[in-house]
Amino acid sequence: MLLSLSEDQTQILDFIDSLTRPYATVPMHDVSFALTSDDLDRELVEGGFLDVMAMEELGAVTAALVVEKLARLPFAVEAAASALVRPLLDPELPRPLCLVEEGSLRKPVRFLKPGATVVVVGEGGVRSFTASDEHVRSAGDEVLYGYPVAFLTSVPAETRSHDVTFERLLTAWRGALAAEAAGLLAAALASVTTYVGERKQFGRAIATFQALRHRLAEIQVATNGVYWLALRAAMTGTAGDAALAALHAQEAAKRVGYDFHQFLGAMGMTLEHPLHLWTYRLKLLTAELGGRGSQAVAAADAIWPD
Repeated sequence: MLLSLSEDQTQILDFIDSLTRPYATVPMHDVSFALTSDDLDRELVEGGFLDVMAMEELGAVTAALVVEKLARLPFAVEAAASALVRPLLDPELPRPLCLVEEGSLRKPVRFLKPGATVVVVGEGGVRSFTASDEHVRSAGDEVLYGYPVAFLTSVPAETRSHDVTFERLLTAWRGALAAEAAGLLAAALASVTTYVGERKQFGRAIATFQALRHRLAEIQVATNGVYWLALRAAMTGTAGDAALAALHAQEAAKRVGYDFHQFLGAMGMTLEHPLHLWTYRLKLLTAELGGRGSQAVAAADAIWPD
């Protein structure tokens, strides 16, 4: 596995940095649980950044890099499903794309709204439909996540079937989850590191205390691991690599989420600091696809099929 980016990949990520610069910080005095921007979404689509997987010279690894980069923004963008899953179904499917497990009507669905494409994944196959008002119930104040979410109330009798296996779709979904989690972890860690480097206690920045530095170093190792496993899953496209990547992503998110907020002290319990815009998204990702237990079983089944 090559550990250095190609010239094309570097250029694409530089373009994204330039395009997303106006969205790299939180608007002043904004204390929302989730931030979104239609303008940002439109610019990403117009720039073709969510379609790089279809380009032979770029492929899934570049798509994963794009997803990871966009996940670092404080603004939540529906990029993972569109960039890494939609090409397996139909590149022309209307966005946002919402991935739903069969029979999970009671769970909050990311980016769900009327007009969204809902992809229902079950052992019976993969099918999709366009959500209308009757299929969507607003989450209101019931859930506190860093994504715009809603509840799916029903699945229509007539849906579109897709010529992709249940297993292949799950593999892509797990890889997309890992790539997004990698970006969220990296952004949350960067935000925390900046804070502890500036916050002083006992006459010195708290980042200079050895106990804190050790914990931050461990989080950096875990974050790096999620990043590289996500890229490996995108490169190989195998069920085992995707399950391992998703498992490590959910394990890392579960383990470090408390630490992130603890490092900020009282600020970690408020909405004045933007940390929640990444950690609240991680909270929802830790429960996706059955959580850590399901990823561990999937990884074991893929590695030891007998």
